[in-house]
Amino acid sequence: MIPDGDLVRARVVTDLAAPLEDALDRRLDGYAVLASRDAMLADDEDRGVITFEAGVPALSYHVGTDRGGPPALADIGAGPHRLELYHLDPAHLEVPHATDELRVPPGMPADRLAGDPDLADRTRRVADEPSAPDDDARPNEVRPRTVRAGGGSGATDDTRAARPNEGRPRTEQTGSDATREQRDLQG
Repeated sequence: MIPDGDLVRARVVTDLAAPLEDALDRRLDGYAVLASRDAMLADDEDRGVITFEAGVPALSYHVGTDRGGPPALADIGAGPHRLELYHLDPAHLEVPHATDELRVPPGMPADRLAGDPDLADRTRRVADEPSAPDDDARPNEVRPRTVRAGGGSGATDDTRAARPNEGRPRTEQTGSDATREQRDLQG
């Protein structure tokens, strides 16, 4: 089981290329929860999870079918999706990432879910890069990213900071999930 992470982004997307690229650009350690359009309306079981190691997709799992790896990507299917992207300490992902049945090739989510062969190639190149410590690098650095509405991202919101609670009063940070989700949708 994967523990709860820190919410980075929550939105409805019709195209998964932008959030996959965002995770790659951030070199995100964490995971994405994807709920299909049907799950947004009623079925809580129709959710999928994709985890990331330094922005590269590592595993996938579908809750409703209890399948992992490439078959889970097929179960996640086409959008629109409610996407929640979370940062999580990489130590919490070591055990799930060691489960071969859940692993996916790095470029496969971009190919199968986003239909973006260029992003898939870029993801494979990043996965092949040697990981060397860099004193100036800050893993999962908080970098706001602006996405133009209607600019091909498929996003319904136009901007979102990486840490949703940063700079908010403590009373807002402890609100209910429904309030937090409503705030996320409002940007």
